[in-house]
Amino acid sequence: MEILFVLGFFLMLLLTGVSLLGVIAALIVATVFMFLGGLLAVVIKLLPWLVLAVITVWLYRAFNTPSGEAKLNRLKRKISKLERNGWR
Repeated sequence: MEILFVLGFFLMLLLTGVSLLGVIAALIVATVFMFLGGLLAVVIKLLPWLVLAVITVWLYRAFNTPSGEAKLNRLKRKISKLERNGWR
């Protein structure tokens, strides 16, 4: 379907008096802009997954390294203390 748009664009530029060199330059510029727009759309679409991956790595490093295990143990102690004291 896009090829019909490109062919129509090509023919309309030729029919309005733009030279063949101008038409080819316009097609190249349009292709570059469409390519960059497509890349931007893919990045925006994947952004939530990238953020999720960063958060997952941050949590993994925070709780599965030697200093992270100490943090995890402190957190577990706080939770059990809250449960014993009836935090609700």
